[in-house]
Amino acid sequence: MSAEKAEKIARLRALMRARDWDAVILTGSDPHGSEYPAERYKLIRELTGFTGEAADVVVTAEHAGLWTDSRYFIQALRQLEGTGVELHKTRVPGQVLIPEWLASAFADSPETVLAVDGESIAFETVSQIRTALEEAGTSVLIADASDLATVIWSGRPPIPQTPVFSVECGESRADRIEMLRRRCAEAGADGILLSALDEIAWTLCVRGSDIEYNPYIISYLLVTSGECRWYVLKDGVEDPVTEQTLGTLDSEGIRIEAYADVTEGLPDFAGMKLLTDTSSLNYRLACAFAPAGVEMITAASPVRAAKAVKNAFEINGMRSAHVRDGVAMVRFLRWLERSLAADRRVSEWDAAVKLGEFRAEGEGYLGDSFETISAYGPGAALPHYVTPRSGAPLLETRGLYLCDSGGQYLDGTTDITRTISLGECTPLEREDYTLVLKGHIDLAMAVFPAGTPGCRIDALAREPLWRAHRDYGHGTGHGVGFLLGVHEGPQSLRQDLNPVPFEPGMIVSDEPGIYREGSHGVRHENLLLCVQDESNDFGSWLRFEPLTLCPFDTSAIDYDLLDRREREWLDAYHKKVWTELSPLLDEDTARWLERKCFA
Repeated sequence: MSAEKAEKIARLRALMRARDWDAVILTGSDPHGSEYPAERYKLIRELTGFTGEAADVVVTAEHAGLWTDSRYFIQALRQLEGTGVELHKTRVPGQVLIPEWLASAFADSPETVLAVDGESIAFETVSQIRTALEEAGTSVLIADASDLATVIWSGRPPIPQTPVFSVECGESRADRIEMLRRRCAEAGADGILLSALDEIAWTLCVRGSDIEYNPYIISYLLVTSGECRWYVLKDGVEDPVTEQTLGTLDSEGIRIEAYADVTEGLPDFAGMKLLTDTSSLNYRLACAFAPAGVEMITAASPVRAAKAVKNAFEINGMRSAHVRDGVAMVRFLRWLERSLAADRRVSEWDAAVKLGEFRAEGEGYLGDSFETISAYGPGAALPHYVTPRSGAPLLETRGLYLCDSGGQYLDGTTDITRTISLGECTPLEREDYTLVLKGHIDLAMAVFPAGTPGCRIDALAREPLWRAHRDYGHGTGHGVGFLLGVHEGPQSLRQDLNPVPFEPGMIVSDEPGIYREGSHGVRHENLLLCVQDESNDFGSWLRFEPLTLCPFDTSAIDYDLLDRREREWLDAYHKKVWTELSPLLDEDTARWLERKCFA
């Protein structure tokens, strides 16, 4: 495999010499700035063999580098071995990101030709790179190399086309489109072009499955004061629900246009100002604005902030989805415990499949919200471990097992991680397990002033680990959509200085961890709903309420490390889990849950 990837890089360099390119830049995204792209857009995997979700690649005549964060360091080193591609670490002290690296590499060049896959790189990213090189004293020529996939990828998959269906969202699509029109008017724009797929799905109250695990439809949405056009590729879908959905949209004044016609349609709006979010608008489409006579107003999409604050309907749906997801998790954990006690052979993959089967029995289940991370022992030390389908390690009756998973339901999206003891644990495993649980609980108990961003309370989850001189390289929490992406913003819980404050109705994950390469990993994750606490002379106060319903494994806890408030929180949480889930379980499973919640 490594020799094959090295040969593809050699072919790419031959193309670079033929076209006088100094560097080729690839991002692990698609024409819509998606975190999880469809198979067609996984060029980095095809070129380098790296399968992680977050990576960018630069190839020059002398160097090939892949930039990714700490979730994937171990994985990247393994997968890039023998390819000639060097790992560049991000989100670490002293990091050198791609713009700065290119500026240094070509600082002595009077002119630098950068080839980009213009279809799958954000306009904002190209602008940052251009600025960095120009400040270093080299003029920059950007070459749109959207055809380079043909050099490195034979049999490239087509753009997917899957059925489209409408969902109840607690608001009409007309209301959401009108919100967009108001925001455009406030920004001095005549309209808006949405590129981000989750924002389009949210605005139109539609879902699909063009991207695995993500209920999106590959498309663009253009809204002005006078019309609304949805550029979508559904010619090959013969499905009654799709036909009905598209017909309903058309009857509501939303014109259905061919996906490929978005560029050709821009001249229809000549003389107008269109608001665009250049973090998701691709470079090729952005370059079509000026020739079409359309002025681009760059700003963060108003949809990001709007969809982050869930309405009452969405909150109720998320609560309901988490009850059914909790039932599936409890049935799975009981099955796993009984299977190992009976000396059955259970691999990491077997466990992942079984959990999916339990989820599939829940009402409204549409599929997983991401690929289940089922990891035992050393595998759990990789935060984004990929469970092998064949040859997966067997679970043993000792040590720790980590399972990070989630479901997509008609009324919500879930994301949960539980680390459990499969038998005797070492003192270090128990200590790590408990310190991470302390961090999880301390964040879940947080009370903070309205207007506080996540970067100011992220330390609550880390402080118990820091006192023991331990830490983790990923963020503590991310937003989660309503039957949308399992990762969404703009809110977050991480050390990055993200200024977006928490508001009631926002949902965020709480998932600190510890990872020891070659030994074990621990992560505990619930989804939390931000709610109003109280108001007094000192201001308005917010707190978190857990949505996730599943017991923590108390057998692995070193209770000497928990303080009184943490124990009280854990007892109250387990009482809530028992109260919500036990009426929905058969008698034997309910008794098992009772032991787990009150032992």
